[in-house]
Amino acid sequence: MTTAMEFVLRSALIGIGATLVMDLWAALLRRLGVSSLDFALLGRWIGHLPRGRLIHVSIAGTPAVRGERLIGWSAHYSIGMAFSALLLATFGLEWARAPTLLPALLIGVVTVLAPWLVLQPALGAGVASSRTARPVFNSVKSLITHTVFGFGLFVAARVLAFLLPATR
Repeated sequence: MTTAMEFVLRSALIGIGATLVMDLWAALLRRLGVSSLDFALLGRWIGHLPRGRLIHVSIAGTPAVRGERLIGWSAHYSIGMAFSALLLATFGLEWARAPTLLPALLIGVVTVLAPWLVLQPALGAGVASSRTARPVFNSVKSLITHTVFGFGLFVAARVLAFLLPATR
């Protein structure tokens, strides 16, 4: 396997695994009564991008787009794979072949900047949820969720390192 193929494979599988860990965390929170982003709304936002609409006053009040749930979930997992690629681009394939916790947690924490600075403002929630009823709670929840994603990056990388050991 070429280095480029290994990079793509590990990025995809680690990203999928980490996103799954984050989704399990969100499911646990929902069972405890703590809501999280409905990925149909992410899909709705993406669905309005080709129409020239980047920022919404309230994405919930924006007309639905066909297939928004599938679009949102696909984007959610694609973003997880992209963040995994960022981890591997930053710390290298050697990290993925013998993962350690700190780099994965660091990338997980850094990725919270995407919802705080891009997605939440674009959906109408403001920077770091500043336009919501509980901005501090929502921002801390996002930080914890992305830290869980970082832990998921580590766990997924460890599992993959076991299943696909280095051939070099």
